[in-house]
Amino acid sequence: MKKIFDIIPPKENNLDNSLSKPKKELFKPEKKHISFPKKKYVFLLFIFVFSGIFIHFTFSKAEIKIWPETELLSFEDEIIVSLEATKSNFSENIIPGEIIEEEKEMSQQFPATGSVSKKARGIIQVYNAYSTSSQVLVARTRFVSASGKLFRIPEKITIPGGHYEKGRLIPGQIDVEVIADQPGEDYNIEPTTFSIPGFAGHAKFTFFYAKSFSPMTGGGTVARVTQSDLENAEKVLLDNLEKEARESLLVKAGEDFVLLDECLKQEVEESSSLVEEGTEADNFNYKLRIKSSALVFKKEDLKDFAKDYISSQIEKDKKLYEESIETNYSSKKIDLESGKINLLLEFSYKIYPYVDVLSLKRALSNKSFNEAKILLENQSEITSSQIELYPFWLKKVPEDIERVNIEIKLD
Repeated sequence: MKKIFDIIPPKENNLDNSLSKPKKELFKPEKKHISFPKKKYVFLLFIFVFSGIFIHFTFSKAEIKIWPETELLSFEDEIIVSLEATKSNFSENIIPGEIIEEEKEMSQQFPATGSVSKKARGIIQVYNAYSTSSQVLVARTRFVSASGKLFRIPEKITIPGGHYEKGRLIPGQIDVEVIADQPGEDYNIEPTTFSIPGFAGHAKFTFFYAKSFSPMTGGGTVARVTQSDLENAEKVLLDNLEKEARESLLVKAGEDFVLLDECLKQEVEESSSLVEEGTEADNFNYKLRIKSSALVFKKEDLKDFAKDYISSQIEKDKKLYEESIETNYSSKKIDLESGKINLLLEFSYKIYPYVDVLSLKRALSNKSFNEAKILLENQSEITSSQIELYPFWLKKVPEDIERVNIEIKLD
């Protein structure tokens, strides 16, 4: 058996609906908005432009360097440094001087370079076993040791006579100094017996004799202070002290003063030694004290004198370049007793034309770079120039002359 369905009209399917609708509904565009990054770039551009304008009108400037034509001049004159002057008198070519002083003392030990040959000496006991009568021996009487060394007595002596005790003659005796006949260490002999060769061939030769009980000493070569040693010691100390005193005076004067070697006076206050010429010693001590004084003057006074002289010589439309002043001086005549120095001065200096900076700024105001350059090149008193504009994009010299800086270069 067959089923019967109701036939119902089909609904339009989706595909048919889509085909039947206008295309604008099928492809409907989405709504778009301006993104934030684009707004940011616009803001930054505005800041950049505003900053440029601000910098241009706030920090714009021109740095201009000019080198004017310079002329080197020199002159020579004589000036007097005087202790009597209390201040400079340029009309009379006088500047004041000052005296500075310093005392120095030094002592030092020096070796003795001299030498002397010494004779040995000692004490002997001389005996008279000949008689009870005394016996005179003249100065320089000889005594010969058992080893054959000859000694002499320096002065006349009298040997007492002997005396008897219990029938026996007891010899008279006397202690006396003897000196070796010749210098040398060979005469430093040990205790021994001595005979008197002057009595040879006579009975007295046997009964007059001598003995030593201690060694002879002092023979040989010993050091001795000479006059040359003393003079050399003084010279060495004087040289050292003079150098030290000069350095001390230079320090005391400082960099502001001039101290000429010819204006330095040094005197010996004390010169002494504990020994004299001929003293036997290996070393000796020498002491020296000196007083140094110098007549000095200020460098600034010389420079001021130069400025004053130059000012009277240069023309009104010229200017002095003070840093260029160079001075050379030498002593022509020195009289330390009267406290005067005659100096021969040589000065050199540079001058340059007067530049009216204010007028030049006005002339350069609001000029282009090339116009400013040509204007400066046409200035007869200017040998060269250099222009720098800030910021870098600036093409003209600022109109405001307060923003135009002109530097005069002389080196």
